[in-house]
Amino acid sequence: MEIRDYKDYNEDEILRLYTSVGWTAYTNNPASLAGGFEHSLCVLAAYENDELIGVIRVVGDGFTIVYVQDILVHPQWQHHHVGAALLRAVLERFSNVRQIVLATDDTPKTVAFYKSMGFSELSEMGCRGFMRVSMTSV
Repeated sequence: MEIRDYKDYNEDEILRLYTSVGWTAYTNNPASLAGGFEHSLCVLAAYENDELIGVIRVVGDGFTIVYVQDILVHPQWQHHHVGAALLRAVLERFSNVRQIVLATDDTPKTVAFYKSMGFSELSEMGCRGFMRVSMTSV
């Protein structure tokens, strides 16, 4: 597996990856997804040979805060440490950034993964997170 900067947006391979994990909020609006990639702070991709098997996309200023917007791995490659490798690459690249945050599903498996990567729940830090989702963009 090779992790590299994702510089040339390839809609076919990105939609195939997002579809494989069922992220239809993204695949239903390919133009918005492409814009998200274009305006991201950093996008890293995991490839096996020339096949895209995972992506991590971060937004933020890169100095005081980084937000992990997307991290996804093709189902055939889940549990092969692809997600951990992608996240480690981001943590290394932005090691000087004070806050690296993300929002994710509240499942035991997901919580265990992020805790194993050194993340804490906001409530453990005396914080609370909020989110507003625009129904016109869903």
